[in-house]
Amino acid sequence: MIRDWRRSLQFRLALRVAALYIAATVVVIAILMSRAFDTARSLSDRELIGRATELAKYLTVDENGRRRVDLPPKLSGIYDNPNSADIFAIRDAEGRIIATSQSRFGELVAEWPPATDNPAYFRFPLGAGPDHYEGLSIRVSSPAGPLSMSVGRAEGDAAAVYSLLRKFIHDIIWAVSFLVLASLVIGVFAVRRGLKPIRDVSEMAAAIGPRATSVRLPDKNLPSEITPLVAAVNRALDRLEDGFAVQRQFTANAAHGLRTPLAIITAALDGMEGNGELSKLKADVARMNRLIEQLLRVARLDGIVLDVAGIMDLNEVAGRVVEAMAPWALARERMIAFNGTETPVVIKGNGHAVEDAIRNLVENAVVHSPVRTEVVVTANPDGSVHVVDQGPGIPGSDRKRIFERFWRGKGKGSNGAGLGLAIVAEIMRLHGGTVDVDSRSEGGAIFTLRFKLTSAPQ
Repeated sequence: MIRDWRRSLQFRLALRVAALYIAATVVVIAILMSRAFDTARSLSDRELIGRATELAKYLTVDENGRRRVDLPPKLSGIYDNPNSADIFAIRDAEGRIIATSQSRFGELVAEWPPATDNPAYFRFPLGAGPDHYEGLSIRVSSPAGPLSMSVGRAEGDAAAVYSLLRKFIHDIIWAVSFLVLASLVIGVFAVRRGLKPIRDVSEMAAAIGPRATSVRLPDKNLPSEITPLVAAVNRALDRLEDGFAVQRQFTANAAHGLRTPLAIITAALDGMEGNGELSKLKADVARMNRLIEQLLRVARLDGIVLDVAGIMDLNEVAGRVVEAMAPWALARERMIAFNGTETPVVIKGNGHAVEDAIRNLVENAVVHSPVRTEVVVTANPDGSVHVVDQGPGIPGSDRKRIFERFWRGKGKGSNGAGLGLAIVAEIMRLHGGTVDVDSRSEGGAIFTLRFKLTSAPQ
C-alpha cells in the first residue's frame, strides 16, 4: 500500500520541529547581530568618551589665565600627524577653540553649538587623508571649567572593526546553523523513536485476521493520546471474536443437525429403484453429504487447535486415502492410480488432517475429470504428493483464488460450494507446508502438497 508521506504524523511532527528550529535560529541570529552591533557601538562610544576625558586632563591654565593643552609624547605623536586617523578639538564654555589636532577640524567645530552631557555624533569628510571621520562631541568638566570635547577617528578604522565583527557574526551563524541542523536531526530521530510503539501496534493490527482474532493490541509504552484508541480496537476485536465463535458454532451445529437426516435419506434412496429422476435425486443428496462433511471439517479447523506434532509415513497415508476412495471413484466411472515410494516418507503432522487434505484433492480431481479417465496420486521421497487429473485445468488467473473459501469461479461445471481447496490450503498452512497448482501439457491439472521432511523415530 502506497502511503502519502505528507499525511504522515511523523512528517508533520518533524516539519513542525524543523519550523520551530528555523524560526528560533533566525530570531537568535537577529538578536545576536543586533546586540553585537549595539555592543560595538557602545564600546566605540565609551572609547571616544574616554579619549575626551583623558584629553581634558592635560588642559592647564598659566598665571596669566591662558589655557593650553600639553599632551604627553605618546599622544602628541598620535594627534600631531596631519594625516592622523584620530582627531580632536577642545572648546571653552563660550565656544572658542582652545586646542585642535587639525585646523580644518577646528574651523568646523567652532561653528557647532556647545556640547551637552549627551553625546552628539558627527560624520564628515576632512580634506586630505582618509575620506571621512566619525565621532562625537560631549561636555567634560576640567580645572578650567566645562569644555566641549569633540573627538573622532577615521572611518576606515571603524570599518575594520565592523568588518571583524561581521566576520565573527558570520562564523557564529555557521556554528549556530550547524548546531540547529544537528538538533533537528536529533529531534526527527527522537520523533521517529517516539512513534515506534505506534508503528509496532499498527503492524500487529494489520496481521489480525479471521485466523488470529484472539490477538490483542498492547497498550503499554504508548502515548496517552493513543491508549483510548487501542482500547477501543481491543473491545472491537472482542466483539469480532465472539461473532466468529457464534458463526463457527452455528456452522458446526447445522452440519451435525443435517448429517443424520441426510444419512437417512441416502439410505432410503439407495433402497429404491426408479427412473433417471431418482438418479438425479441421489446425486443431489450426495453433493449435500459432501457439503456437510466439508462444513464439519471447516468447523473443526476453525474451532480447535490442530496437533501437528505426530510422526507419520506420508507414503502410507496417501496410499490409504487412495484405497478408501477407489470404490467411490469407480462408482462415478473414474479410476484412481497410486505411485508410492519404496521407503517411508517421514513427516510431522496430524494424520487425520493430512488425510483430509489428500482426500479433498482426490475428490476435486475425480469430480472434474471426464468419465473413464484416471486420476494419479504420487507420493515422492522429497515429502510432496502430486494429484494429477485429466480435467479442463485451472486458468492462470484463477490459480491463487481457487484456495479462497466459497470461491467457485465462472463457467465451471462443478456444483461444489468452494470449500474443498480452502480446507486443503488451511491444513497445509497449519503444517507449515504449501499447496500449489499447475497445468499439464496434455491437459488437466497437477495439485502438489509439499511437507517438511523429518527424521524417523528411533
